[in-house]
Amino acid sequence: MTTVNISVPDSMKAFIDEQVAKGGYSTTSEYIRQLLRQEAERVAQARLETLLLEGLDSGEAIEINDDWWQQKRIQLLERLRKK
Repeated sequence: MTTVNISVPDSMKAFIDEQVAKGGYSTTSEYIRQLLRQEAERVAQARLETLLLEGLDSGEAIEINDDWWQQKRIQLLERLRKK
């Protein structure tokens, strides 16, 4: 693992220590890693929502039914076989 050092005001350090104690974290590092994981997940979710909205706006709507999915499976299998 890589070490990252940060400087924070005393008030922020007190807040972090309080969150570590309340949240059942064993170390400040564990708490900060959890915050970073949550932020990474939030960013990924926002990206997914953006892509979904772009998809919705990308063209004329089509009906998706069992036949459509079957045709899509066939197309994808054919594409895989060609590789």
